Amino acid sequence: MSTVTYTQVQELVRHVPPAKLDRVYGMILKMAEKAEDEEISPVDFIKLPISERRKLMKNQARTMAAYYKKTATERRDWQEGNFIDES
Repeated sequence: MSTVTYTQVQELVRHVPPAKLDRVYGMILKMAEKAEDEEISPVDFIKLPISERRKLMKNQARTMAAYYKKTATERRDWQEGNFIDES
């Protein structure tokens, strides 16, 4: 696969329907955060000082709280209703 440029991504995003921009933004934001906060193994996490562990967990909690707040309506829509398909 060839290298993708910022310009190509920007052009692609211009073609996303406005109703889907929130979802696309969330996906890009999540990828950007992962690039900043590369995953750490559980063993390496335990080796960190407690203050650093708390900082990482606090950031994760903020990220998840924002995600759940942003997707509350969508989640409610697919969680509501019958669990059994009676058709």
